[in-house]
Amino acid sequence: MKYFNKAGKENSEKTVDIAFNEALKRNIKYIITASTYGDTGLKMAEKCRGSDITPIIVTHNAGFKEFGKCELTSEIKEKIVKKGGKIITGTMVLRNIDSAIKSKWGYSETELINAVLRMFGQGMKVCVEITAMASDCGLIPQEDIIAVAGTGRGADTAVVIKPESSNRFFDIKIREILAKPRDF
Repeated sequence: MKYFNKAGKENSEKTVDIAFNEALKRNIKYIITASTYGDTGLKMAEKCRGSDITPIIVTHNAGFKEFGKCELTSEIKEKIVKKGGKIITGTMVLRNIDSAIKSKWGYSETELINAVLRMFGQGMKVCVEITAMASDCGLIPQEDIIAVAGTGRGADTAVVIKPESSNRFFDIKIREILAKPRDF
């Protein structure tokens, strides 16, 4: 396991390398990577190119920051797809409806789940979330995969995880932590 002294995008290259090398070593066929603007997703797609590993890049829903807009541009999407990546743009499992409930009534169970997962770092929360999203889309088998995410931009967390769909969220199993920041 690799501990980074600080969270952040400066750990992206190393996290991508760790995830890819562990996938090769363990014969894991899917790496799911969170990528809002596409930088980390493109790095992962480039790293996996020519291997038997399928990079699945997950970005959040259109309208996250501005109505009808996605931060992942069509140009970056095209580059990722040309390098063999698959892209999911979808509703964040641990955010949307419950965020509306929280803003109206001050509390939601999902916010509690978010807070507990963030005790391990923002990247851990996102790794679990994107695994459920990819499972909901039917893009991954129900076998161990690697999930990569980060704190803010970039990647600083990688885990081996057994996926499950969002309606079976609590059956997701974090098997191993491959990399995470110590200070987040």
